[in-house]
Amino acid sequence: PCGGLRDMAEAAGSPALRRCLDVLRDARNDSEQFAALLLVTKAVRAGEVDAKTRRQIFDAIGFTFPTRLLASGKPPPGCPDHTFRALGLTLLACFCTDPELAAHSQILNKIPTFNDILVSPCNPDSTSMVDDVYQCLSAVMATTRGPRELVTKGTVSALCQAYVNCSYGSDRALALLLGLLAIAEEKCWQRDAPCLLAVLNKLSDDFLKTEDMTKFELCKVLPHFIPLSPLLTQDPQGSECLHRLYKGLANILGSKLSQLQRDPALKLAACLVQAYGSEWIPAGSAGSKFLALLVNLACVEVRLTLEEPDPLEVEGKKEVVTACYVLIEMGIQECLREEKPLLEEVQKMQLMRIMEEAFGAVIFYLRQVKQEELRDPFIFASVRILGAWMAEETSSLKQEICELLPFLVLYAKKLFKEGISAGSPPQPELVSTEGSGLPQDALRFLLPGFCHLTAEDRPRDILISEGAPALLCEYFCHQWEVLTSKPGSPTPLTSPEMSLQTMCGIFLNLVVTAPDLIRQDKTFSSLMDLLLKSLPLLLAQKDHLALAANIATLGLMMARILAGSTALQGTQRTKEFFEAAISFLSQAHTAQAEPGSDSLTLAVSPAYTSAWADISELWFLGMQALAGCIPLFPWLPQAVLQVRWLEGLSELLTRVAAASVDFELIAAFQGVLVELARASKPCRDVILSRHGREWANLYGMAALEQCLSEQ
Repeated sequence: PCGGLRDMAEAAGSPALRRCLDVLRDARNDSEQFAALLLVTKAVRAGEVDAKTRRQIFDAIGFTFPTRLLASGKPPPGCPDHTFRALGLTLLACFCTDPELAAHSQILNKIPTFNDILVSPCNPDSTSMVDDVYQCLSAVMATTRGPRELVTKGTVSALCQAYVNCSYGSDRALALLLGLLAIAEEKCWQRDAPCLLAVLNKLSDDFLKTEDMTKFELCKVLPHFIPLSPLLTQDPQGSECLHRLYKGLANILGSKLSQLQRDPALKLAACLVQAYGSEWIPAGSAGSKFLALLVNLACVEVRLTLEEPDPLEVEGKKEVVTACYVLIEMGIQECLREEKPLLEEVQKMQLMRIMEEAFGAVIFYLRQVKQEELRDPFIFASVRILGAWMAEETSSLKQEICELLPFLVLYAKKLFKEGISAGSPPQPELVSTEGSGLPQDALRFLLPGFCHLTAEDRPRDILISEGAPALLCEYFCHQWEVLTSKPGSPTPLTSPEMSLQTMCGIFLNLVVTAPDLIRQDKTFSSLMDLLLKSLPLLLAQKDHLALAANIATLGLMMARILAGSTALQGTQRTKEFFEAAISFLSQAHTAQAEPGSDSLTLAVSPAYTSAWADISELWFLGMQALAGCIPLFPWLPQAVLQVRWLEGLSELLTRVAAASVDFELIAAFQGVLVELARASKPCRDVILSRHGREWANLYGMAALEQCLSEQ
């Protein structure tokens, strides 16, 4: 490469290269040429060359020469063993300052060499090699392909070893690990969980033991090393890390702190809650006091920031207040927890009062929001946490929530419409990436609260006047599309399915309390069309029984109101819906052998057992709605006859012990049977032919007995 360096030095105005030129002119052998190159690397290390000159050095030398240096064995007489490698690394570090060269395959394929140097013993005279390696790795990570190459080529493991062993430059190893975890956390943990766990072990140990400001700096570092559940709780070392973090946070938060000290601690606690809920907090008196303290501090922080909001102050506190929202949501869940609760009843009552005050501040803040602020992720976080409160606490702050409802509907509608127009589904995350511009799904978090509110007159009237029903119908259609978006059958996507079920609850409230709205608003005719086509599709699947129960019951309830509409006038789709609804209702019960006895009892069918706690009320409501539909749809009795439900029900009631059928179930069967017997002579004849009078008398179905006795 020396010829290229001569030409370059002639053209360049670099004093360093001119000194090199003087040596090169007089060079008579390899040793003297090596000395000239040594001057180049010294000039590079000393920072005496600019970007243009560094590129000129590469153009003159290329990758071949540094590669040869890295592979060279015996150094010149009197030089350390690593001399050639050190020179090669310095040249590569020089080249890596050019982003284009840092992404070159010749640099990327040397990542294993860089890793080896990091994990090798470092002598005092070889620290410059480690510095150059870190410079190369930092430059590679800044490229597009770099992080993926570093993870797949083992750099995470090397960096972890360097940090855990406190090797030279370990602070830079930690910084690079933080960068890689920020970009590719999941892949890092998949490939190198034991190594990352060792780093977390050291960090958590330092966090517990240190008693200076380092403790608060570690609060900022530790969240990056908290993997998602259940990795830590399933590993003894991981569980010990969590316990040390709990003890360290308990020590911090139990002391008098400045804001700069408290905020990182609250953020670390929130990170642990997001990953592990309350699992990391031990049961017992100390754990319950710590949990109550966490939620209490979070509520105080929210009130201090939002009750008298100064725009500049709020802007600087949004991150920590969002962390406090996470802690408060855990507080809500723990106050409602009945099985193995961490909190005592007195603590729960105290926290509910404290949280109510915090939510008063959140509502106050949201009422001040301007139109141009609606895209702020902090507004989304505030609406989301309020939705969590509204979902569980229905009695407090009712007046304030009613006054905020117009804003909530407007906000949810704006984000939903933006998501649709952008051609992408709304994102349900707590807070979107800063500046990402992704639409977020606020409505999903408000649905449970809206379900409670539509059961009450005043909030229901406000929601209706603000156009919430039309928004909910449109959102229902969208969520159905998301659920069925993959080719073939619906996929069990928890979030869309839960949203659809909750919306069915809202619509059922409206059907019962505002039937005129269902009858007059054309939106509900469109919703009815969707219900008609969706139920047969859902019942064909095994994993959607709860949603099918909701849609069947809602469809039957709406059909009673919309019986006169065009969509329900005996079309094929309408008949298929009713056949599916009858199938759902008729297959819910079966005869079951009683252990130790020859008699049979009536029981919930095996296919329904796991979901019965969630759908039993819907089944009874569906039976009542079906009975109401029979007089309205003349062809409906024929549909019942086609599926032979009357024969199956007659056989079931004849075979089982009468004492095993409770009164509510008898009333449900009787309601449908009476309407069928009144509306259809063929149905009446089938019941009579199957000893209907006898089992009607046996089960105390007086109305059915009377109906069957009439000519």
